[in-house]
Amino acid sequence: MAPPIQHLELPRHPGAAVRARQATSRFLGEAVHRGQKVTPAAADITLLVVSELVTNAVRHTRGPCVLDLAVSDGAIWIGVTDTSPTPPQPRPPHVEGSGGWGWILVNHLAQHITVRPSPHGGKTIHARIHATV
Repeated sequence: MAPPIQHLELPRHPGAAVRARQATSRFLGEAVHRGQKVTPAAADITLLVVSELVTNAVRHTRGPCVLDLAVSDGAIWIGVTDTSPTPPQPRPPHVEGSGGWGWILVNHLAQHITVRPSPHGGKTIHARIHATV
């Protein structure tokens, strides 16, 4: 039996990250209810990574994005697909709040990250978070 998967299509809208966080929180709560081990720390990390990836997809591409989530094999699997083929580029963070921290945070918090072309010309960023950190 395949693990339940959350699949959420999000418009290019400033509220997309909020919707993604809400859906992620519900999905992780349901996973715990089904008996899967997801610690509160792992859930917090997942919410932050999802928020950053969706925010970047909305801010730096011209189309909608898709969020996919799964919990299996002791890990939380995150996928965010957007319409741009350009991989994320780190940039110097700005202490006055104008950005640059998101990709640094994602790379620091996730145990594994891949960026792959999607079938429709964009890319999918996959991140894995240990479910019991």
